This record gives sequence, C-alpha cells and structure tokens, in this order.
Amino acid sequence: MGAIRISILSFILLALVQATTARAAPSHENQLHYFATCTGRLSALMEHQWMFDGAASEQTKRQRASMIDLVTAIAKPDEGRQVLHWRLMAKHAQSVLLTRATFNDDPADAAWAEARAVSLTQECAGLLTS
Repeated sequence: MGAIRISILSFILLALVQATTARAAPSHENQLHYFATCTGRLSALMEHQWMFDGAASEQTKRQRASMIDLVTAIAKPDEGRQVLHWRLMAKHAQSVLLTRATFNDDPADAAWAEARAVSLTQECAGLLTS
C-alpha cells in the first residue's frame, strides 16, 4: 500500500512540475504577441510625447527600438502581417488611453486612463531593464 501511495504522489508531483514548466515557458506566439504589443504601446507613447514632452520621447524612442529588435529576432518571415496587426491594435488602444487622459473633462476618468497608460508602458519598459 505504501508503494502505491508513493507512486501516486510521484505522479502528481511530476504533473505539477510539468504544468508549472509549461506556464513558465511562454510559447513563441505569446512572446511575439507581447513584444509586438509593447512596440505598439511605445510607438503611441512616443508620438504623444512629441506633442507634450519632446525630451522624454528620446528615451521612449530607444525603448521602442529595443522592442523592435526583440520582435525582429524572433519573428518568422511569414508572421509580418500578424505582427503589424498586433502593433497597430496596441498603438491605437494606447493612443486612446493617452487621449482620454489628456483631453478628458472627467478628472477621475482622466486619472484612471493615465494610470492605466503608464502601467502598460512601464510593464513593457520593465521588460527591457530586467
């Protein structure tokens, strides 16, 4: 009976380790999607900064270039259209947040949009500094 219990526990432990490993290693598509999305977000931020904070746009430009390098390094030749789609969708969404934060008559909503926009771009920038 003890050997059966140990075998069952070993099986459960192995299944947990495999499940954890599978979650810890994102798929190629997930990585590519994340990098492309960050590229789009940083593009929107850079363009927003051109209007309101030109000096900050230089750092964002460098971060965006690094993110483009990551996309280029892992993208397969036939993934260009999908990458462009992800970039444009993320850029548009980030731009909407930044516009909502800047030109909003509702201070609470503007603060939420700004906090969300900052959080999303910091997440991307944090990837480059880790």
